Amino acid sequence: MRAENGPVTGPGGDTVAAVVRQWQAVRPDIDTGPMEVIGRINRCAALLQQAEDAPLRRAGLTRAEFDLLGALRRTGHELTPGELARETFSSGAAVTKRLKQLQERQLVDRRADDRDRRVAHVRLTDAGRELVDAILPEQLAYETVVLSVLDGDVQGQLSSLLGELLARLEGRLGVRRG
Repeated sequence: MRAENGPVTGPGGDTVAAVVRQWQAVRPDIDTGPMEVIGRINRCAALLQQAEDAPLRRAGLTRAEFDLLGALRRTGHELTPGELARETFSSGAAVTKRLKQLQERQLVDRRADDRDRRVAHVRLTDAGRELVDAILPEQLAYETVVLSVLDGDVQGQLSSLLGELLARLEGRLGVRRG
């Protein structure tokens, strides 16, 4: 069933269920179980990010720029561009480009290392810290509203299961945080 000007949905009301039924109709020989999990994770992530990015757009930031600012804010100290790349799962070149833009907006400062002038240390400016501190509560309030459709126990179970999946994927892919 096609919602007016929208995606195909099924009686369950979720787009992935409809996609799975379509695949099962044309390819009943394949197991669509992984699609039911990964498809839903991807669809939820896309919808959540779309809405969460609204405060960023109003502030003139991209998600990637906010991730850099957030990494600096949550760690509470200067980081090198390499450390920021690891914190945000970005390439060094992408971090360098974003830092240049953030520095032009006076949201971050860079200083050369005292011992090795090739190494830069990046810190938030007061304006950068104020911007992060203004945006984060708005994003968390939105997330609270979104998750309010699930009771606390279900939220805890979902968090635990997703944490387990993420830890296994990070271990399998050789990605370690911390």
